[in-house]
Amino acid sequence: MQKSTHYCPCMDKKLIALILLILLALIITHHSSYGEEPEPIQIRIDPTGDTNGIFKSNELLSINVHLENRAKEQLETVLTCSLTTDEDDPIHSMQQNHDLQPSSKLTRTIKFKVKDPGFYKVIVKCAWEEGSTDQIMQIGYGPEKIRPQLTKEPDFDRFWQKNATALRDVDPQFELIDCPEKSTPSLRVYEVKMRSLGGTRIRGWYEVPNKEGPFPAALRLPGYGQNMRPVGIFKDIALLSLNPRGHGNSQEDIKAEPKNYWIRGLDDKSLYYYRGAYMDCVRGIDFLCSREEINKKKIAVFGGSQGGGLSFATAALDQRVSLCAPVVPFLAHWKKYFKTSDWPEMNEWIEFKKERTWERTLKTLSYFDSMNLATRIQCPVFMGVGLQDPVCPPATNFAALNHTKGQKKYQVYARAGHSLGATHQERVRDWIRENFKP
Repeated sequence: MQKSTHYCPCMDKKLIALILLILLALIITHHSSYGEEPEPIQIRIDPTGDTNGIFKSNELLSINVHLENRAKEQLETVLTCSLTTDEDDPIHSMQQNHDLQPSSKLTRTIKFKVKDPGFYKVIVKCAWEEGSTDQIMQIGYGPEKIRPQLTKEPDFDRFWQKNATALRDVDPQFELIDCPEKSTPSLRVYEVKMRSLGGTRIRGWYEVPNKEGPFPAALRLPGYGQNMRPVGIFKDIALLSLNPRGHGNSQEDIKAEPKNYWIRGLDDKSLYYYRGAYMDCVRGIDFLCSREEINKKKIAVFGGSQGGGLSFATAALDQRVSLCAPVVPFLAHWKKYFKTSDWPEMNEWIEFKKERTWERTLKTLSYFDSMNLATRIQCPVFMGVGLQDPVCPPATNFAALNHTKGQKKYQVYARAGHSLGATHQERVRDWIRENFKP
């Protein structure tokens, strides 16, 4: 068959367009605005030994600074290593000169002596004739001894007693809605409806092993604005994934948008968002204890970030909780929090009205500070910490943990920020399982 010689101008247009797109992509990729060239000097900071970045009291803070010259020429460098507090107050600084050969590596061990328990920033800067680069790593010193002064107001306990009484006066009206489409052969899944403080309607998801009980139980609590859903992580433990007011499927009375929970009602402790949210969590414990299939002596609570702070609060406000596993917990040690993190939203809220001051704001927040509540916690606590966490700084985590009265353990991840990943999630589940063994 003779090959067609029909000319199609649309084919040329498509080919030209394709070529132009390829050329444009190449130009963008190599254009300086697309991405800067990597620095010729690379820095890496490692805490020495198997410490996870945590050093014991009376131990020197010791780090290895690794420098790599990726250039094809020798570079004369000035290495500066400084130590500050987590509030950026300077403590120590030292300087060294190094001639780095082309494509070479250099490691220097640097030690600092400090006296106060806490968290410190190691700031490493390497400068050469044509530029500089730097790295920062946070490390900890004797964090078990971090025990800030509590900020409780005189009526702190009375305030929470009144809230507990007000919650008991609300008929919970527990309702289970079977969800066969979400169930599995090993787990029955239900949507749960209930009423909490002020008659507010809240919901969650209840997963029950599909076999004969009684079972231990766990209450799973959300991060800031997170939507709790069924997760299927336990086979022999009943799990309530609760959405406090304004989260997930609990928006009939309290809407989620905007997700400015921590400034809602902050002018008055009786109107503050977390007053209701804390009581919602206690109502979740009420639900678990209302179920015949639950072993009331084996109830855990866990969650990350806001869920970690809610876990602390729940264990403090309800002695039926037998295990508490907060992960990178929020809502702790507010005075320290605002010195070690930056939240323009709170600054804007205070500046919006003349009568608002930091003093008044911190006074209201003190009623909801999990550090102040932690003194009530008697059960074992297992806390996960991201050593580089800028959202919920480690010092605030330990301020709450160290005020608890029961057994304590923690796991620090030296390079983690505000997420500890699947490894720690499994550690939490293993810890709960191990403690709930017959």
